[in-house]
Amino acid sequence: MTINTQRIEATLAERGLTKAEFAACCGISRQNVSTIIRRGTCEPKTAGKLAAGLGVPLSEIIKEV
Repeated sequence: MTINTQRIEATLAERGLTKAEFAACCGISRQNVSTIIRRGTCEPKTAGKLAAGLGVPLSEIIKEV
């Protein structure tokens, strides 16, 4: 699944969250968050965790192909 990394980065900046804090909210490792943001892709289940960690619908953080 392709992730809108700019949207995630912008939301983290708006909320003043570090990637480590975001990872803790999502229940995944900081390293995994960094890898996802660098690559721009992840599994659908992980995308759901990212959206939940940000408190936004999944549709807001995925890129339409």
